[in-house]
Amino acid sequence: MDILGSLVVGLSSGGLYAAFGVLLVLMATLTRVINFSQVAVGVFGAYLSLRFIPLDLPTWVIILIAMVTAAAISALLGWIIATWLGESSTTARSAVTVATLLGLISLSFLVFGTRPQANPPLLVGPLFTFGDIAVTKVGVLMLALAVGIAAVSRLLLTKTSLGVRLRAIADRQTAAELLGINVKGLQLFVWAQTGAMSALFISIVGNAQAGSANSMIVLLIPAAAAALVGAFTNVWLAVAGGLLVGALQGVLTGFPSITLLTDWVPLTVIVLFLLWNQRKEVWDVAR
Repeated sequence: MDILGSLVVGLSSGGLYAAFGVLLVLMATLTRVINFSQVAVGVFGAYLSLRFIPLDLPTWVIILIAMVTAAAISALLGWIIATWLGESSTTARSAVTVATLLGLISLSFLVFGTRPQANPPLLVGPLFTFGDIAVTKVGVLMLALAVGIAAVSRLLLTKTSLGVRLRAIADRQTAAELLGINVKGLQLFVWAQTGAMSALFISIVGNAQAGSANSMIVLLIPAAAAALVGAFTNVWLAVAGGLLVGALQGVLTGFPSITLLTDWVPLTVIVLFLLWNQRKEVWDVAR
């Protein structure tokens, strides 16, 4: 495969990274939580729904089960944090999601094992081709979802009264409660929605990747890299970050001798952006 073809393949994966990156940014913005369990919740819901396949249910019902399951798990986690860590720091609130991530990894290993499992086919094959390069339906859909969620969330937060309430809760939870805003209800709404979207993403790409549950949870790393490009505050930069990571990985696959370096791309992006964000402090100390 030539470099252009490898780049297109990488951008297809980048759409998935971008979609999860947008969810991570929204969680950080609206709940003051870096949700390390974001991908794991979606994976658990999607893979648990596979247990209903022998019932010959329609594919959309299987996906709906996955979304409802993930939404319930995510909402439960959000309720715990909102109830006992309402005014705690972002670090303390995020630590709870790390524990959830580890718990879901262990539980996924016990329940689903290590064998690759494919979700029911939702979108199969290329959307269009030019030459030897095929642009997949899944890749285009994931990119469209990432851009769509980013656009809708920006409009919601800046143009609606619901967005004002959500931003008020994120800034000052206690003050928002005193103003009569249903803080816990709105926070659970955000947690449930992002959990459901995570399960939808995994259900869409699960058939194409057909990985084990724990291997799919590793998608958290490139998703975090995408969110970090946006500094966990800018959804559009998160979309760009996801595409950047995917593109770099795709280009590297065009060089068989260094293909193994693709796994290092998200980590490299994370390190570089952490160093970039700390540059002012370093320069001040140097001066």
